[in-house]
Amino acid sequence: MRYAIVIERADGNYSAYVPDLPACVATGLTLEEVEQQMREAIAFHLEGLREDGLPIPEPTTLCEYVEEQ
Repeated sequence: MRYAIVIERADGNYSAYVPDLPACVATGLTLEEVEQQMREAIAFHLEGLREDGLPIPEPTTLCEYVEEQ
């Protein structure tokens, strides 16, 4: 499955979350680090859902950029 992530710049680091997986979040000092942390967080989150016998949410979030005109 392919999940969209949202990355936001904070003071001195980056934070990220997955709209389709509530409470699945990560932080990192660089974009590369937060992306790697997010991959690990998604894997951990999905593993926990499986262990608890809960359904795995289907990815539904779409991402698109809109340019100012």
